[in-house]
Amino acid sequence: MAVKGIKSKDKHIINLANIIGDARSILYHTEDLIAYDCDGFTLHKHLPKAVVFPKNTQEVANLVKYCSENQLPFLARGAGTGLSGGAIPLNGEVIISLVKMKRLLSVDLENRRAVVEPGFVNLKLTNSIADKGYYYAPDPSSQYCCTIGGNVAENAGGAHCLKYGVTTNHILGLEVVMPNGEIVEIGTNGIPDAPGYDLLGLLTGSEGTLGIVTKITVRILKNPEAKQTVLAYFDRVEDGSQAVSDIISAGIVPAALEMMDKVAIEGVEAAAFPVGHPRDIEAVLLIEVDGIAAGLDEQINHILEVCKNRNVREVRAAKDEAERGRWWANRKTGFGAMGAISPDYLVQDGVIPRSKLPEVLNNINKISEEYGLRIANIFHAGDGNLHPLVLFDARKPGESDRALAAGSACLQVCADVGGTITGEHGVGIEKREEMRFVFSDEEINAQTDIREVFNPHNLLNAGKLFPMPGRCVEIKRDLKEKEAAIS
Repeated sequence: MAVKGIKSKDKHIINLANIIGDARSILYHTEDLIAYDCDGFTLHKHLPKAVVFPKNTQEVANLVKYCSENQLPFLARGAGTGLSGGAIPLNGEVIISLVKMKRLLSVDLENRRAVVEPGFVNLKLTNSIADKGYYYAPDPSSQYCCTIGGNVAENAGGAHCLKYGVTTNHILGLEVVMPNGEIVEIGTNGIPDAPGYDLLGLLTGSEGTLGIVTKITVRILKNPEAKQTVLAYFDRVEDGSQAVSDIISAGIVPAALEMMDKVAIEGVEAAAFPVGHPRDIEAVLLIEVDGIAAGLDEQINHILEVCKNRNVREVRAAKDEAERGRWWANRKTGFGAMGAISPDYLVQDGVIPRSKLPEVLNNINKISEEYGLRIANIFHAGDGNLHPLVLFDARKPGESDRALAAGSACLQVCADVGGTITGEHGVGIEKREEMRFVFSDEEINAQTDIREVFNPHNLLNAGKLFPMPGRCVEIKRDLKEKEAAIS
């Protein structure tokens, strides 16, 4: 039976509406599609053909099968908080939005697992089980609005991944709609050493290029008995960086070990949750330990001593949970806070060995000077996951291109010291050419061969994750040509 209320002559729009069975569950007018032309990476924008809102796995499968049979490019989208352009419809895709699939399906405390739909918000899972003494460990800064389905696609991390790992360490099983519409179950729900290939690990972090996740079984953890947080101010970034290495070398594995530099501090103090960080300070460390209460004081005292030995200006433990909460709210809003000091900013995401922190941060400062753009550094210092935020004004001719070039240069620095180009935000379209910084053509071809097995017609989220065949990274050359044209 045809759905009423569809004002389009496009047969695909009509057929998609009939599949979903509700005219209110499909968008196809330009004014409605504009909201879906990008995700959190706003430097590229493309309109989708349509946006559909399935309510269950079978509807997703029916939509995928139709798109596949009719050669319509398509992709899945969650909350749209991704920072690398993974949900941008480069090819006029049909966007399959999973936001209506947002239920907590089951909680199994005895086996410490929960089952959620992909549109279930990350922080909501912890809030749903907190009264029972449990929580979900992966905690990206956008956890109050990002979805677990999107976290699976990007293998999201967070402040506490130093001790507890990233998303892949907490995924026990997936239900996936393959690019031909087939529904498959992947994983053994936590059974260790299962035989066969690790398809669960392959799907997690595949950035929506191998299938669409429609159900997720996750590991949940018992709340630690106690936790304490330390704040430390340093007059030199080098001292703060060395303190990070010293803490880990001392055998202490904090739950979180975060750093912000002077520009980042300026931003968070100008935004929604200021806590009174000194404006002249060069670096702040936020260090959290958790576990059995009896052992925490010893760890805290050791951390305090390490910081004092590295010329700390001031170091103290949070006096209560309220102060600890304010410190973390200040840090968690760090990315968005840059809007208080810059019209636009580009978030980068590289990983380096901890021992290379002083060298890399010094090189990032040089990049800032070379490109004439301020760069704020907010990062997970404990595991070397850096987030240089390149500040720019897109209204000024050439600044967007300079920001992209500066961001690419930051990633080159990370790769040059033995690191890589992303730790948790994914590659998407933002860093696909920079994949050549860390992979040879042969290694890239091997990975695209895997994609061909799952997604042979490349209709699902095409143009993401891998560089275009035969292209090299020539960002600086392109920048010079554009600047010459502008002048």
